[in-house]
Amino acid sequence: MQTPVSMPHPDWRKPPSSLGPQRIVCLTEETTEWLYWLGQEHRIVGISGYTVRPRRARDEKPRVSAFTSAKLDKILALEPDWVVGFSDMQAEIASALIRQGIQVTVYNQRSVGEIFSVLQQIAAAVGCTAAAEVWTEDVRAKLLAAERTAAAWPRRPRVYFEEWDEPAISAIRWVSQLMGIAGGDDCFPELAQASLGRDRIIADPSEVIRRNPDIIIGSWCGKKFRPEKVAARPGWASITAVREGALFEIKSCDILQPGPAALTDGFAQLQRIMAHWAQRQGRAGESA
Repeated sequence: MQTPVSMPHPDWRKPPSSLGPQRIVCLTEETTEWLYWLGQEHRIVGISGYTVRPRRARDEKPRVSAFTSAKLDKILALEPDWVVGFSDMQAEIASALIRQGIQVTVYNQRSVGEIFSVLQQIAAAVGCTAAAEVWTEDVRAKLLAAERTAAAWPRRPRVYFEEWDEPAISAIRWVSQLMGIAGGDDCFPELAQASLGRDRIIADPSEVIRRNPDIIIGSWCGKKFRPEKVAARPGWASITAVREGALFEIKSCDILQPGPAALTDGFAQLQRIMAHWAQRQGRAGESA
């Protein structure tokens, strides 16, 4: 008598706790940070080499990608059932993995609202919708409170946010929006609508001088912001922010990843910078 072949247990019969992706590769940091916050780090099998949040992820998970490149052989060896990326700049990586039969989702969030939406979608995929909703409501409440506080200021500061120095690249949309919520006005709001850095290049540096920011914030990806170099640029000594020493750094890992960090730590730093400026203006007005 022939022995019957044992068939795999159908996916739909599995208990709810085992549903959803079990082996996730995160091509960018924000997904890793979010899954750790949700307590779902056991699902992660590979991360981006640029990951620094949370710090322990670098010690616990294999690094399999940069931003526009990835070690496809290493990713395939991990047998992921979901690869998550960010930006059209990762389209080639996604395409190569899809051709290998891998389930890939690449999000393209550029605004604060889109960041919230993507975080909710990822949480839903791993069965953590309720926890994500609690987090979202808490963060939204803090943003709304900050916006209400800033609305009472007599004047809002003009802010120049620089993502890169050579060439100068201004703020991406979610950063521009967060600056607005914190109480500042982006000096280059028209450039913030562009999704790619090359489309936010400030071709004429003297345009920053003409727009005369009250505050300059640097967040140079992969290298330390040097305010003294910024202040020494030709003609920049006349800028209000340079004259008053209002040059600050926010590390790129805190503000330029479209995930939890930007909405919490990054925003908190923006808020402190704007509030400090408003306080100085208030004291100057009292002594005038």
